[in-house]
Formats: sequence, structure tokens, C-alpha cells
Amino acid sequence: MNQQTSDADRAFLATTIQLAKENVAAGGGPFGALLVDARGEVVAVGQNRVTRDNDPTAHAEVVAIRAAAQSRQNFNLSGLTLYSSCEPCPMCLASSLWARVDRIVFAADRHDAAEGGFDDLEFYELFARDRSTWGTPIDWEPMDDRGAPFDAWRAEESRIDY
Repeated sequence: MNQQTSDADRAFLATTIQLAKENVAAGGGPFGALLVDARGEVVAVGQNRVTRDNDPTAHAEVVAIRAAAQSRQNFNLSGLTLYSSCEPCPMCLASSLWARVDRIVFAADRHDAAEGGFDDLEFYELFARDRSTWGTPIDWEPMDDRGAPFDAWRAEESRIDY
């Protein structure tokens, strides 16, 4: 047991595991997530919807983040804890950081996911390597006007910074 987790954390994780199992029974992927506020109230629930929605970004954590942002009418989800049945993949981890959640707690890890047939571990290893070794080329073409969108952003007085 991690000394940073509490009985409440373990209860929320148990819920995410149950959500993941139910999602498998319903034809979805084995992942579930919750976003919970400081009072212990569940703000949003997410289950993996990749195959159901034909959406490669519809991971449980992203689904929960989208639901919480809509519920709060705010893209900043500070004050919330993300609970996930599995360690967030790099996309979900980045999404959680962009959402500004306060904390992330997960049950299974990337090695458990790999044993279950998911390539989260492969992506973590890929991101640790130099891009020149990737199977997908990532090319940078420094266009002369590449800064124009950022200039427009900075000049927009009604922008909402994030």
C-alpha cells in the first residue's frame, strides 16, 4: 500500500476497476476513470469508448475530463483528483496535466496494461527515444510566418489564457 493513498482513494480506485469491468462486458475497453472533488464528490465518470465511438482519443480519462469540463463549464479542472483503473497513457497523462487536475491516482500500471495486450508501455518507451528512431517521421518546416498565429493570440484582448 502506498503511504500517500487513503481508504477513500482505494474506494474510488475500486469503482474505476468496476467501471472498467462493466465496460468490457458492454463491448468496450478495460479502462475506467473518475474525477473527484475535494469533498469526495464524483464530478465525472469515464469509460473507454475507443471502439464504441471509433475515436482513438476516447480513453476513459479523456472521456471523464471532457465530461467534467462540460459539467463545470471550465477547461481548468484544478481542485479535482483523477482516479483511473490503469496508469494513464502518455495522451491521458498530458490531457490531465493540461486540465490542471491536482492529483492522479491509478491501480494497474503500464506493465499490467502491456500484459493485457495494450501498448501504453511501448509509447512510453517511444517518447524516451530520439524522434529520428521513430517509425513515423516527424518533420519540422520552419515557415517564415510560423509565429503569426501566436502574434494574433497575444493581440486578442478577449482571449482566455490557459
